[in-house]
Amino acid sequence: MATAVSVQHLQKRYGPTVAAADVSFDVSDGEIFGLLGPNGSGKTTTVECLQGLRHADEGRLEVFGLDPRTDPAGVRRLVGSQLQDSALPDRLRVGEALRLFSTIRPGGRPWEAALEEWGLGDQRRTAFGDLSGGQRQRLFVALALVADPRLVILDEMTTGLDPAGRRVAWDLVEAVRDRGATVLLVTHFMDEAQRLCDRLAVLVGGGVVATGTPAEVVASQCRSVVVTFTVAPGSDLGFLRSVAGVDAVEQDGGGRARVTGAGPLLARVGHALVCHGLEPIDLRGELPTLEDAYLALTAGDPASPGQEEAGA
Repeated sequence: MATAVSVQHLQKRYGPTVAAADVSFDVSDGEIFGLLGPNGSGKTTTVECLQGLRHADEGRLEVFGLDPRTDPAGVRRLVGSQLQDSALPDRLRVGEALRLFSTIRPGGRPWEAALEEWGLGDQRRTAFGDLSGGQRQRLFVALALVADPRLVILDEMTTGLDPAGRRVAWDLVEAVRDRGATVLLVTHFMDEAQRLCDRLAVLVGGGVVATGTPAEVVASQCRSVVVTFTVAPGSDLGFLRSVAGVDAVEQDGGGRARVTGAGPLLARVGHALVCHGLEPIDLRGELPTLEDAYLALTAGDPASPGQEEAGA
């Protein structure tokens, strides 16, 4: 698959502050790629350098073969973006903003369609200054998508949206990818990354500490699977210690059991229980999540509040 975005050994400093120490990753054409990391890890700095909004100190960056340092105008013609600190004139109406942005790259979808897709139909004549925070966020994402760009950069796109709005946003981002665009998604929401991202990179301290599919990142950090169930108090569960993949078996006085291990543990434990005449109705497996992996990767590197704009 062709490469849409390439970032190799990006470095960016602001005086003594290192925003990006060594950031490297590639994004394939047509995929949704996520950037995860605590505040101050270099996420926003990276996407701003990719658009030519900031100038990288070191490293090589390409967007569909174009260098954002030498050809920022060419890159921006290919990119639609929603950034953390977006703003519009207070008196500009929602419909006017969408119509204006749709002229930047003619041939995209009708701006009226974006208005309805993002639930802004009733705000068509509303001034930007009168929109709520969630409505402004919807508008910024709609503006990023209205011209059907080849690369869409979304920085915390669902911040301020209610649960229903988040689900609508997810469906629309997947639809954008299905129409052939590449999406670079910066997010703090692990459920969002796990649902949307084909692959992702986790940034800590200005560098990439993990890349891969969400499942690969989880598997690299979290081996343990937990199986829980309830049996009669005093039941002998010692036989479970010989089941392949089991690391530990715990049981409290009320008959609640917890088995930890790796591999297809739920199937193996369930089979062993049935073979020993035990059929708990509440047998349940708890798989590690992307949040578990993220916490393992970022442990010991506290977030840096207030640095997201200057050194995220």
